[in-house]
Amino acid sequence: MIFDLSDKEINDKYKLMAQTIIPRPIAWVVTEDDGVVNIAPFSYFIGLSSNPATVLVSVGHKANGLPKDTLANIRKNKKCTICMVDESNLDKMHFSSKELDKDISESELFNIKTKIIFNEFPPVVENIPCAYFCTFNQEIDLGGGSTIPLILNVEQIYVKDENITNKERLTIEFNPVARIGKSYAFLGDDIVPPLIP
Repeated sequence: MIFDLSDKEINDKYKLMAQTIIPRPIAWVVTEDDGVVNIAPFSYFIGLSSNPATVLVSVGHKANGLPKDTLANIRKNKKCTICMVDESNLDKMHFSSKELDKDISESELFNIKTKIIFNEFPPVVENIPCAYFCTFNQEIDLGGGSTIPLILNVEQIYVKDENITNKERLTIEFNPVARIGKSYAFLGDDIVPPLIP
C-alpha cells in the first residue's frame, strides 16, 4: 500500500512515521525560565555529528498553537540539558509528557528530583545514566508546520560512574528506553552479527 503524504492528515503522517522509524531514542529535555524547571520528553531526537558534537531535537507546539515550553525556553535562553532515560525513570518521564501551563514545573508536580552539575546549564534528572549539556545552534525552517527541528551543540557530557564499565576503552553501558511505534521498549539486548566471510 502506498501512502501519499500530501493527502494525509498531520496525525496520520505522525502515525505512519512513528510506527516505522524505530526505535526512536528519547530526549528528556530540561530547560529553565524565570526559576521554573521544565522537563519534557521528545522522541524525534537523533545525534547529527560527533565533530562538531551536535544533536537534533524536534519540538512542536501546544494545542493552543503556542510554542511548547521547551521550544520557548531554548529560543530565549539558548541552553538545555538532555537526559537519557532508563528503566528507573520511565514512569516519571511518561508523566512529564503531559501539557502544563508554563509556570508549572514537571519537577515539582511529578516529584522528579534534579541536581545541578554545571551552574551555567539547567539541572539533570537525578539517577539518569547520562546527560548532554547543550547550547542552541539553529532552527531548521521546514516551510510551515508546527514542528521545529532544533540543532543543538553538545558542550559537555555527563555519564554516571556506574555506567562506565571500562574507563580505558570508554565503554558505557545502560538499558535505554526508546519508542517503538506507540509503545516504550528497553534496548539493552545485544545482537551479535555474523562474521563476514
